[in-house]
Amino acid sequence: MADDKSKVGADDRRTVAGDEGYEVRYFAEKHGITPDQARDLIEKHGNKRETLDCEAEKLKSA
Repeated sequence: MADDKSKVGADDRRTVAGDEGYEVRYFAEKHGITPDQARDLIEKHGNKRETLDCEAEKLKSA
């Protein structure tokens, strides 16, 4: 599902659009993981940013 550019604000920031390369890259860089690892997290845990932030930190410390 493509990121709807007309929907911005808090609701849009609550998720990571896994099919949008720039969002995946930003998320990966923010957490010090690879874009492939970020995509794997999104596939496994969904696109809710709060959950992904937590899971990325676990991945980084493993």
